[in-house]
Amino acid sequence: MREHRHLRNVTTLAYDLDKCTGCGMCAEVCPHAVFFIEGKKARISDRDLCMECGACAKNCPFAAISVRPGVGCAWGILISEIKGREVPSCG
Repeated sequence: MREHRHLRNVTTLAYDLDKCTGCGMCAEVCPHAVFFIEGKKARISDRDLCMECGACAKNCPFAAISVRPGVGCAWGILISEIKGREVPSCG
């Protein structure tokens, strides 16, 4: 199965390595495995996999992650599905 990819370089995902303590919550809650833990810090595997759901930012107890849910490709896909329109190709 091909992994779902979104448009390149459009995600609002921002990550501050200095604030990260390596708790792993981001990796645990991300539905697309954007984060993984390496060397006691979270790392981003592929920013373009981010669907901007905001789960990582809401679950980061140290405010190391920010994302603006509801923008970018994920928003376009959701609205298209809800309104019965053609779903955009995100990649």
